[in-house]
Amino acid sequence: MVYDARAHGLRGDGVTNDQPALQALVDTLGAAYAADGQPRVVYCPPGTYSIRDAGTVWRNGISLVGAGIGVTRFRLSNEGNRVEPTPLAYFTTVQHGASPDNCITDCHFASFEIDGSGVKLARYDYLAKGLGLQYVQRGRFRDLYIHDTAATGLGCDFLQDTVIEGVHVLRCGRLDTGQQMGGAGIGIGIGGWGDCERLTIANCTAVGNGTNGIFLELQKPYWQPTRGIRIVGCHTEDNRFGISDWGADGLVVTGCTMIGNHEAGFDVSAQGTSGVAGRGGIVSDCVVDANIIDGLSIGNTPGRYVVRGNRISRNGRYGYCEHNLARNPIPGREVVLDGNEIWENGLDGIRIDAGLTDGAIVNNRIRDNGRRAAGADSGEGESVSYTRTSIRDSAANWPLDGHRGKVVRVGTRTAVVATNTGDELLLAPVRPGATTAWAGGTPPDGSRYRLPDVPAQRAGITLAAGTRDLTLRHNRVWDGQERKTQTHGLLVTGDGTHGSADLQDNDFGGNAVAATRVETPQYA
Repeated sequence: MVYDARAHGLRGDGVTNDQPALQALVDTLGAAYAADGQPRVVYCPPGTYSIRDAGTVWRNGISLVGAGIGVTRFRLSNEGNRVEPTPLAYFTTVQHGASPDNCITDCHFASFEIDGSGVKLARYDYLAKGLGLQYVQRGRFRDLYIHDTAATGLGCDFLQDTVIEGVHVLRCGRLDTGQQMGGAGIGIGIGGWGDCERLTIANCTAVGNGTNGIFLELQKPYWQPTRGIRIVGCHTEDNRFGISDWGADGLVVTGCTMIGNHEAGFDVSAQGTSGVAGRGGIVSDCVVDANIIDGLSIGNTPGRYVVRGNRISRNGRYGYCEHNLARNPIPGREVVLDGNEIWENGLDGIRIDAGLTDGAIVNNRIRDNGRRAAGADSGEGESVSYTRTSIRDSAANWPLDGHRGKVVRVGTRTAVVATNTGDELLLAPVRPGATTAWAGGTPPDGSRYRLPDVPAQRAGITLAAGTRDLTLRHNRVWDGQERKTQTHGLLVTGDGTHGSADLQDNDFGGNAVAATRVETPQYA
């Protein structure tokens, strides 16, 4: 039941358009599967298979297997039809009637590369994926390298009893502005099979993708958020968001690294298609480091999220941020931060910026935050030089990381400081996958730059919104640096009212200004 593609019309010479022959073979084997129920495998020997001007409509029971990454390569292009998105394989509800009763079953995609750099479109099309299948049952996606697609690299929805393992997605979503549908490395729509979709995403790498490295998104606002999904041992870097939960229930994220992403390493919010945030998930044993804005950003969720045993460090703004992007008047509930190591973030280690009821901040070690402590500054002239990713001022004497997370302005141009030395600002890429920090070109040497001032208070824990029945126990919050930057252990701002709370056995000593600062005039 293994069919050699070369024996059935595909050339793999990088010149011949192999899409018609691939479609014919898939159709023939799909009809055979429909007749006898026996799955078939299309094996593509080493070679470069050109897939031009049309995507291949996939069929039930058919697998596609190559000889290895870099050995078997599918090169996508659409020079003959610039409006055709040209995925390697797709099967969708809108185009093909995919559904639980008309699904792709017992298919295996493994050991090949997809190069999407040849697809050019006048406008973004979310179908311009590497793989775009909907309603898959008992699917396996293994040992794939997908790069430079116009939209999501592996963009498959409604995956039941499925495993995605060892998939490397690089610079996918290159035509996505960051605000459009898809544009991710691995993007999984959920909810089509009901309230439980058994899916594991393991040992995958997502770097430089337009929106998310890996995300899960509930597709209809009236569907039940989906249980049964795990993300294990994955690496996400230089994406807009590292990993996002936009509508799952009980998502488990463990043993992952989320570093250098532009807005957050891990995000829970209502930014997805359905406007429904994830809830009831667990993030544990992860490294969330050096993300340009926040480490973990959680909000617009009914709650019950647990963040336990993670390293949350060197992020540009907050280590953990509880937010309310949707301006929902209902507070989050039962968010737990337990046993995390939170250090050297730009401003606050933990910031509660949205209402929270029955939350718990317990057993955390929070230290040396508030690194963005350098005041406003500017410079110009002979001492100032620019590259695509840095600004050097030989006359400067900045504190290490004192400008982390700031927006630096040079005329009408702006860039974000990822970190800094005594005389050099190292800048974040202007967008995921970019090789420059400047949208309008590198400024001329000698141009004047301006850096803004910093907030006066930068605490280990900041409560900047109303809380009720908060548990704050057994935390050690201190600054052990020679030049202390974390001003307070606990800061309670004048925003919001605070109901009853359980504060016991915390150590807030050793901060730059004081152990605590309470600005709220009275408690509710």
